[in-house]
Amino acid sequence: MSTAAVTYAARSHADASTGLSEAEASRRLAQYGPNELATKRESAILKFLRWFFSPIPLMLLAAAGLSYATGKEADGGLILFLLLANYGIQVWHEHKADQAVEKLEQHLAATARVLRDGAWKQLPAAQIVPGDRIALRVGTRIPADAQLLTATNLSVNESMLTGESLPKDKSEGDTVYSAAFVTAGAAEALVTKTGNRTYFGAAVKTLEFARKRSLLEEDILSISKLLAALALVAIALLTVVLLLHGSSLTDLATLDISLLIAGIPVALPTVMSLIITAGVIKVAEGGAAVRRLSALEDFANVNLLLSDKTGTLTENKIKVASLVTFGSWKEDDALALAAAATDAAETNPLETAIREAAAKRHLALPLQKKLIPGDSVRKRSTATIEREGKTWIVTLGAPPTVADLSRFTSVTSRVFKEAIDKAAGRGDRSLLVSVNAHGLEEKGMEPVGVLFLADTLRADASSTVATMRERGITVKMLTGDGLPIAREVASELGLEGKIYDRSVFADEARLEEALPDAAGFAEVLPKDKYAAVEAAKKRYRVAVTGDGANDIPSVSDADVGIAVAHSVDALRETADIVLLTNGLSVIATAIHQARMVFMRVYHYSLYRMSESAALVMTILIIGVWVGNYPLTPIQVLLLAFLNDVPIISIAFDRVKVPRAPAAIDRMRRAVLSFLYGLSGVLNSVLLLVIVYYYLHLPWPWIQTLFFLQLVVSGHMLIYVAHTERRWFDYLPSWQVISATSATQLLATAWALAGFFTAAIPLWVVGFVWIWSFFWMQSAEVFKMLTFAVLGHLKEPGGSGSQQARKTDGLKGVLPA
Repeated sequence: MSTAAVTYAARSHADASTGLSEAEASRRLAQYGPNELATKRESAILKFLRWFFSPIPLMLLAAAGLSYATGKEADGGLILFLLLANYGIQVWHEHKADQAVEKLEQHLAATARVLRDGAWKQLPAAQIVPGDRIALRVGTRIPADAQLLTATNLSVNESMLTGESLPKDKSEGDTVYSAAFVTAGAAEALVTKTGNRTYFGAAVKTLEFARKRSLLEEDILSISKLLAALALVAIALLTVVLLLHGSSLTDLATLDISLLIAGIPVALPTVMSLIITAGVIKVAEGGAAVRRLSALEDFANVNLLLSDKTGTLTENKIKVASLVTFGSWKEDDALALAAAATDAAETNPLETAIREAAAKRHLALPLQKKLIPGDSVRKRSTATIEREGKTWIVTLGAPPTVADLSRFTSVTSRVFKEAIDKAAGRGDRSLLVSVNAHGLEEKGMEPVGVLFLADTLRADASSTVATMRERGITVKMLTGDGLPIAREVASELGLEGKIYDRSVFADEARLEEALPDAAGFAEVLPKDKYAAVEAAKKRYRVAVTGDGANDIPSVSDADVGIAVAHSVDALRETADIVLLTNGLSVIATAIHQARMVFMRVYHYSLYRMSESAALVMTILIIGVWVGNYPLTPIQVLLLAFLNDVPIISIAFDRVKVPRAPAAIDRMRRAVLSFLYGLSGVLNSVLLLVIVYYYLHLPWPWIQTLFFLQLVVSGHMLIYVAHTERRWFDYLPSWQVISATSATQLLATAWALAGFFTAAIPLWVVGFVWIWSFFWMQSAEVFKMLTFAVLGHLKEPGGSGSQQARKTDGLKGVLPA
């Protein structure tokens, strides 16, 4: 249907003054569908095929085929079972991740102001239909293609559609497009196209979007490539050696495939997805929705927060902070009389604050007979009231204006002047209330008191600032208020440094020089905020908050852009993280969760590097030495499967969150991985010497013994690797303990029962457990010696400018 046709149909069913009826809107919703871009969902069959033709399933299938070809049907059947189990685990975790994403999308669902049945309503943008009349204001993301019915000084940014950065002026009759946003003015428009029929929807259908990997994912993938290369070298050497010892090519092929599978971190995508998804869910529970998943990683490195004052550091709610009364008047008198001079139907924040303060004290207000509301000319409101059976005049307004109508004594004049001066220093808003109890004129009035109103600090703001400082994050305040207010707020918050006015933004070099010792900046304009972000990025990893359309440049430019609660649609869609509730503590919680994600990935990489390397090197050394594989192919595959279970549980591990901004110390990780791996290899080699050369155990027993030892010792290593403290001082989470214990007990049962392996007696199983626990302590000694030698070794620099920005050279060493 053409735009003109839809518009004609819309006008024929709706009166311009009433909009569509709910019944008609429901009919059109059924006809046109929800106003959202329909995404192509991959079918279950395509998902399965995509997974099936990836390297790991194909290698498992090849191993199963070789087992069947050599008459080992039982082994082949078990391999096929492991293949399907691996797919089942992946499907379940993908389902959990999809559920988490859907919940986040609900938090971030856009809304629009729509005229229905003669009343303006705030509705989910998905419910808009062709023919709806919508209101557009500054910051509004246009929810659908529409034709302008009215337009007042309207400018629209269409950069998402055209790539042009400058806004375009629009007038009545023009078409505005979905995904653009209003930068100036106001308008009402008639929706013509929704969903995939919009200009933006048609363009999106022709595009493919690829998700860029984060630095953490790139780091883990590089480890995978390294381990795969190590496994291939080991396989090549073993193949040559064992062929010389007379092994058949078919058996070797099965063994080689099994070793390659065991050497590659099969659980990598699942673990990464689980760790990040769990972090996103925790952040959402704390009151923030993550729009860009890799922002969690960037958040872990944030060491500077440029925060707006209003709504983040303060309540964004005017309250009566204090009162000063004159003569014999009491505070309750002043507050009740002031409330009597307000309009109960008015939503002015100052008047609302006065009425709420009076209600909180349960004050009985005088009867208001008449009210002359305040305006910009009178600068006061005047009420005629009844009090104590008499008619009084009450005036409430700007102190200079009301003071000119009042009669002060020398004492009350001095008290009044001192109170006003102090209020100016604090940055409070002041209102003077005076009465005339003997006439109906506003002159010679008796001053009752001064009310001081302020946007009060959040109760947790100062403590959160202190906590963030301890964690290596500096908070600097940006406010449009004047210097006195900014200084007072900074002092109350405990922000360290000087408050600069906006003159510092005139000189880029001066701004960069002022940043390190600044507590904040006053009289800030939107363009100044962008300049602050640009300057700060040269030294820090920067997060910045915003709430309006004019904050989009700075929020987009920052390493992590944060849209505060109730921010405009356009900013919410630009930001990396959207706060669902106001307050600095929400940001602090998000940073804390981000660092937990970082630590879990670090622990995973450390454990996986050491364990995979130890497994491959153990099989290589023993194979070359003895001329035989210490594990059967089925044992290698079972070992790989059992290793993936506790690794997945690491996504929920208990971690020690670093106090400093997080950055992977690759040198420390490499040394620790090497030493843990070396400990594992020595463990296996010495065990071979004992059981093969001294105890003369049969080779099938030795293979089962090594299978059990690699499971038990490998999972004990998780306890050592997950903390830099002594392992028994900082145990893993119950999920990790449960997973490792279950797999160790399962492997023990298989060894005793001879399930797909040669059965070994109980005394051999007991020996393996004691031996493994002893070598767990040796790995602990290796760890402590490493820390004693390395001390506080830091990674020298980093890759790229993003890694180079640190707080005055501060570099976090993981784990803390």
